[in-house]
Amino acid sequence: MKPEYDFSQAVKNPYAAQLKKSVPIVGLDDDSLAYFQNLAQETGIPYQALINSFLQDCARRHKKPQIQWDQ
Repeated sequence: MKPEYDFSQAVKNPYAAQLKKSVPIVGLDDDSLAYFQNLAQETGIPYQALINSFLQDCARRHKKPQIQWDQ
């Protein structure tokens, strides 16, 4: 490795705006988290990536949650 590098001709990454954002998911219940963590152990894929993949699939298919509030 060179002791010094010249970055004077460097170009900004044009894809930087498309990078993922770190967003905390608040209120994720223990059962849901455990499900994805177990799935992560089975598949060898990090649970955060699995959750992201699931959410991407829902967004792609315009799937809306079916929520029933207890009264």
